[in-house]
Amino acid sequence: MGKAKYGNWQEQEANGEEKTAKTRITYAKKQHFKKCREVGHAIKGMSLLKATWLLEQVLVKKRGIPMKRFTGGCGRHAVGKQDSAPGNCVAFPQKATKLFLDLLTNVKANAEEPSKGLDPTRLVIKRVQVNRAPNTRRRTYRAHGRIGKYEGHPAHIEIEVEEQAVAVQATADKPVVRLTSKRAAQLRVKVGGGAASA
Repeated sequence: MGKAKYGNWQEQEANGEEKTAKTRITYAKKQHFKKCREVGHAIKGMSLLKATWLLEQVLVKKRGIPMKRFTGGCGRHAVGKQDSAPGNCVAFPQKATKLFLDLLTNVKANAEEPSKGLDPTRLVIKRVQVNRAPNTRRRTYRAHGRIGKYEGHPAHIEIEVEEQAVAVQATADKPVVRLTSKRAAQLRVKVGGGAASA
């Protein structure tokens, strides 16, 4: 069975018609997959500038990353109300946030290169994919001569941004107001109308 091909994105990319830029990192060590997943979920769909601003706010703990799937052991903070986090469960993952800031800087540079020529002020994060990477295995030495596992949980991360289309100005025509038959009848009736009483 051959490689699946959905749509014509490969042809568009080859012809330079596709208005997207990508970046990725594999086996991101010293990053926890669960934290990376939540950071990626928080910035998906944002503009590139807004996502960068949010992550900088997370580093100084002015905003938090809502913990929606991996909620075990996360704290409750008042800043969780700003993001409608369930139960105010937010975290301030420093390492994952710094990694995502680096990736956003990289994807912005990829978008600005001459072959793409995209406008960085109109870039929107189209896709963020965070997958588990194989655990890194080390050992730690415990009491009474035992050995315990000491695993890391790295991640594979991909980010894709696309240039948002320029908004087209609407025509100056007056919009047509559609009325229901009941509302039209109400507008036809004059309140207090009829013959004046003598």
